[in-house]
Amino acid sequence: MDKLNDLRKLSSEIDRCGICRSAGTGKQVFGEGDPDAKVMFVGEAPGRKEAETGRPFIGRSGQLLRSTINSIGLKEKDVYITSPVKYLPKRGTPSKKEILHSNLHFQIQLNCINPKILVLLGKTAISAVLNENIPVLKEHGKVIKKTGQNILLTLHPAAVLRFPKYKGLFLEDLKKLKKYLISS
Repeated sequence: MDKLNDLRKLSSEIDRCGICRSAGTGKQVFGEGDPDAKVMFVGEAPGRKEAETGRPFIGRSGQLLRSTINSIGLKEKDVYITSPVKYLPKRGTPSKKEILHSNLHFQIQLNCINPKILVLLGKTAISAVLNENIPVLKEHGKVIKKTGQNILLTLHPAAVLRFPKYKGLFLEDLKKLKKYLISS
């Protein structure tokens, strides 16, 4: 199986998807990184900068995510960064309907990459991937296993920027990720 080719094909399918295109604006933000990554970071949806460039997590919250990834000793080129929703939502936060539809494409992407651990960044990512309403502040830092996938729950970097008191929690969660990778 050629993962890179499969991912390109999926990206092309999303480009042609009328439902995805009509719900959002800008360029598709499919994701980037190593298709054989052991770690996959999952956000919510692209922001304005991402929709302009087609790259995930390049705005302020992305800079925080990427610097934190590097600070725990991982390399950006060795992880995969994406979101379930691939276009900038017209209304800010993606609707349940947009998330449900986008999750069909995302599950194919996830199965293709098949990371050792999935890092869900914030409430929307958790809701989109797990279809559950889990209180992030209460459950952050936990590694759970759902549908055969190891999943680390943590805060979204945008929440950390909005509430700087959570920066330590976010860093500790990602340090747990690093320990998990070493021990498994």
